[in-house]
Amino acid sequence: MTRHDRKKLVLMRHAEAEHPWGVSDHDRPLDRGGAADAAAAGRWLLEHGPVPDMILCSSALRARQTCTWVCSVLGDLAPTARLDESLYAAPDTRIIAAVNHVPETVQSLLLIGHLPGLRDAALRLATPDSDYDAVMALADGCPTSGLAVLDVAGAWAGLDGADARLMHFTVPRASEGEG
Repeated sequence: MTRHDRKKLVLMRHAEAEHPWGVSDHDRPLDRGGAADAAAAGRWLLEHGPVPDMILCSSALRARQTCTWVCSVLGDLAPTARLDESLYAAPDTRIIAAVNHVPETVQSLLLIGHLPGLRDAALRLATPDSDYDAVMALADGCPTSGLAVLDVAGAWAGLDGADARLMHFTVPRASEGEG
């Protein structure tokens, strides 16, 4: 498979959310810093790539708001996000199953979700030749707004485990300027 045939998968944890009294976990909104960090993640995607062709997003409010801030930075390059109820609090197997159903015409996918499933999915997909520092940083924790960028050599439908190279793990922060 040539380099041109490779796809990119970006697994992103939602940005920092508030914990308001009496609000269900599903309906927790981003806090001010979370909104700024989500925008910083959008800037990182613009500067370092990949800019997504498709976005799958958990239905939780904090994930949807993260998506809105990322897309506000991507501007006209942002695809319309698809909300997926099954990504809320999903285990790694459900996240990978969602990726397996992505059309093969999509070259770059951004999936916005939650711990622990999101981190577990990235680590499960990571090949033995993945970037060591990225694997170790991700295994150590996946802070809010964390981005795991994986290189996919085959079909989305074929992803199961140890078949995507983890290239980068980064946690863009608004306090660090442009990311």
